[in-house]
Amino acid sequence: MVDPNQNHPPQWFVGPACSGKTERLVQAFQRWSEQQKTFPATETPNALILAANDDNRRDLTQRLAIAVRGRYPFVSKTPLGFVSEEVVLFWPLIFEQLHLKAQFPLRLRPETEQELATQLWRSHLDELDIPAGHSEWRLVRRSLDLLQLAGASCTPVEEIPSILALGLSGQSWENDPDLWQGMGKKLLEWRQWCLERGFLTYGIIYELYWRYLLPHDTYQYHLTRRYRGIFADDLDDYPAIARALIETELDSGATGAFTFNRDGQVRLMLNADPEALEALAQRCRVEVLTPTEPAPNTPRFYESEILQTVTDMSYGVSLPPLIRSIQTTSRAALLRQTADLIVEAIRRQEVEPQDIAIIAPGLDPIARYTLIEILSHQGIRVEPLNEQRPLIGSAVARSLLTLLTLIYPDLQHLAQRSEIAEMLVVLSWGRDANGRLNSQIDPVRAGLLADYCYQVDGTGTCLLPSEHFDRWDRLGSRATAAYQRLREWIEKRQQKQQQNNDKPSYIFNLAIQDLLDNGNALPYDQLSALRELMETAQHFWEVERRWRDSDLLAISPSQAVAQFVQLLRRGTVTANAYPGRFLGSGETTSATAVTLATVFQYRSARSSHRWQFWLDASSHLWEQGGAATLFGAPLFLENWSGGLWLPEDEERENQARLERILKDLVARARERIYLCHSDLAVTGTEQNGVLSSLVYRALELEPLK
Repeated sequence: MVDPNQNHPPQWFVGPACSGKTERLVQAFQRWSEQQKTFPATETPNALILAANDDNRRDLTQRLAIAVRGRYPFVSKTPLGFVSEEVVLFWPLIFEQLHLKAQFPLRLRPETEQELATQLWRSHLDELDIPAGHSEWRLVRRSLDLLQLAGASCTPVEEIPSILALGLSGQSWENDPDLWQGMGKKLLEWRQWCLERGFLTYGIIYELYWRYLLPHDTYQYHLTRRYRGIFADDLDDYPAIARALIETELDSGATGAFTFNRDGQVRLMLNADPEALEALAQRCRVEVLTPTEPAPNTPRFYESEILQTVTDMSYGVSLPPLIRSIQTTSRAALLRQTADLIVEAIRRQEVEPQDIAIIAPGLDPIARYTLIEILSHQGIRVEPLNEQRPLIGSAVARSLLTLLTLIYPDLQHLAQRSEIAEMLVVLSWGRDANGRLNSQIDPVRAGLLADYCYQVDGTGTCLLPSEHFDRWDRLGSRATAAYQRLREWIEKRQQKQQQNNDKPSYIFNLAIQDLLDNGNALPYDQLSALRELMETAQHFWEVERRWRDSDLLAISPSQAVAQFVQLLRRGTVTANAYPGRFLGSGETTSATAVTLATVFQYRSARSSHRWQFWLDASSHLWEQGGAATLFGAPLFLENWSGGLWLPEDEERENQARLERILKDLVARARERIYLCHSDLAVTGTEQNGVLSSLVYRALELEPLK
């Protein structure tokens, strides 16, 4: 059977933000799906849809489903999601080539990967003379990131030391080639150790796919017959490994359509390699898209003036009134004035909440809390984009971890009195006379109980009877009864744990049922934290079961629990504190809420708003794009020269990134841009970053009275 599309080259849609690239991709998919009706009924046509991240994938999936009215099947994935599933699905092909034990693979979370690698490399790390100010944690993290960079760029892991030797200057301890020669050997040991136990990390998944699975004839046979069409949005944010996948599909005669934004590249230096993907345009029919001619009352109309003001300090032209500035001395005053201006504009019906975005190069907890508190107090909802707070920031998660230290033997030293007091407050839920759930022990009484009734005596008994407090009568009957119930529950679980060796996930489940009324009284963010805590515990002990027999990492059950508690207390596990968006016609939070995001999050979401507020406009973080880059990332790009990566290369890249950010944000602002500046940052340091020239040449607004 001849594919009716084989004489039509793939399509390549290139243009800036809001130029209609995704709509063109949807139309291309719609036309292709209609042509597939000529295929015999015995064949099942299918398409692979790729998107840069999971939020974009959900949005694109919805648009495609609507376009074809749900009548044509397709698979929608991110590049990493697709590669991960393929490695698991075709695992037998891999372990046959590598002569591995036949066992189902288990993917490690980044925090578990970090913990295991640190333990595996312990003797080597102890031998290193790590200078003061440098951390072992960062060295391990950078090593694992290098493995991921190599896999995403289709670079053999064996070449990592030589690449670093060529590209790093060696002027600092962390750039010493001898250091990375040793860490390169440790990475090989780590990879082999993981494969022998069926552990998969992102870096290992990437390498297994491009090195062993994609070239395999059997895999290519199944891949090219499953997908006759491949449609990928925002290729500028894909790793180089995606190019190998796309080329395999196109070489087999599959239809393709792709979009690319030269001003995007949000994930450059974070695994993405835009130039490697842009090479695909050479085999496509290219269509250059441009937005409609911008009107004089839009920020896009003044894009060149904005860029020239930033890049040329001698450029003295004032910015138009639609570019305005809010200037204060302190940051606290800036946050207040910004929030007040938004409240007043919404009150006057100049703009709706969903038409406003507050964008910052970095959102610290103070700014996030202040803006949400002020706006929420005025009845204006705020939606933080992809907010991920450390799981340990949740009081209920902290309390359940404290509970573990009281149940498992020899762990009482891990609990401080302040943590015991918090646990007594959080886990003492009960119903009042009106049947409402609330805490039965207030913070004051909890503090007294922790001070006088908590002790570590080595016997396992930590919470003494309330009578141990001389003035126990001051506690009140309700608090005393709640404390006694919690004591009895802990003692019962201690006995059961010793008999049955119960896992923490089981204890968490019982505690949620017995002490938290199944979570019925908890808000969504706390329920989200509970769900993430349960999933993390289950994952940790799945991994622990596989390494249990290793002489290198053999530990007792109590030691495993201690390791788990300390892992979470370091803040390496996060939980989404707010509900995500969902598909359907119902109202979502984002439909009636002000958007709050970092520059990186906002650009990744690829949305647009009438009004944008650029918070901390004079911060130096704007030069970095609001996101840290991975160590050694430039050396794994296709356009790397093979020579030293010098400070001037870094400066040139920062300047190019800043110009892309400005173009991208301006293209997504439909009406106004507010530059929010305070002379002093949250740390008290002076702010005079590269956007200062914009601030001082924009129309300054007077504070609201």
